[in-house]
Amino acid sequence: MNVSIVIPTYNRKPILEKCLKALENQKLNKNVGNYEIIVVDDGSTDGTSSWIKNNRAILPHVVLYEQEHGGPALGRNLGVIKSKYEIIIFIDSDLIVLDDFIIRHIDKLLIYWSKNNKKCFTYGSVINTSDFDNPQSEKYKLLDTSFAYFATGNVAISKELILSVGLFDTSFSLYGWEDLELGERLQKVGTKLIKCPKAVGFHWHPPFNCEQIESLIAQEKERARMALVFFKKHPNLRVRFMIQLTPLHNLLWQTLCLGGLISIERILPLLKFLVNSKRDKIALEILRIPLNLIYIKYLYKLKSNTFRNTY
Repeated sequence: MNVSIVIPTYNRKPILEKCLKALENQKLNKNVGNYEIIVVDDGSTDGTSSWIKNNRAILPHVVLYEQEHGGPALGRNLGVIKSKYEIIIFIDSDLIVLDDFIIRHIDKLLIYWSKNNKKCFTYGSVINTSDFDNPQSEKYKLLDTSFAYFATGNVAISKELILSVGLFDTSFSLYGWEDLELGERLQKVGTKLIKCPKAVGFHWHPPFNCEQIESLIAQEKERARMALVFFKKHPNLRVRFMIQLTPLHNLLWQTLCLGGLISIERILPLLKFLVNSKRDKIALEILRIPLNLIYIKYLYKLKSNTFRNTY
């Protein structure tokens, strides 16, 4: 089998370099004949495309496409359309994989293809790390557990199947939900999720600092906007729970934040203390509590405004 790895990227050149070098260092076996690495540069301004063009010698599998900045859904669609091979692996551009990454996915996928049909996909492990120099040294943590059905950080799937359900919806132009929405369509046609924990990718993100708070708040508001797009397309109970548009979730985050008493402003001194004490991971997990309340409040506000504008 031949494989097309699709990677949309936007202003992530330093970690993308590590991502691509790891993918160029893949072991192959009898199940994997050839592979290509399709990078879709989504309007980067950090020299991403120039670096790839200037390093063709060390990137023999990389095929570069460039587009104006339009979001990851648009980039993934372009990658799928341009791909040459029958199996698509989606990863993010800040994922660094082990050298058996491709064969782990393909060996597992082909077992199920031989038993059933191609209506399935493999879902690899994603280990979060902020270690830029040696991301593969990170150990698996409980917080790395994902309950998502389909997330494009690390999945392998038939190109034919992806095309049959209609690719990614490009109306998800802001942060969040475009992969889970595609997963909803895959689920409706009976697609089977196959866990593939040995296909390991290390998801790098910079260590948390308090200067990131403003952008994280903006991200939560974008996530709320896209959540409502998701719910309008699939107004069912499962999606309600996924995007947390239920009284239960509202009560949960209101309770955890003591009705708003625990706010970002009030816990900022604690966050700064933890960051200065090199406990930035703990600080980020604490911050996620009021961030989730911001998301919930904004989601309900958007829903209320939409209802008023409709009637």
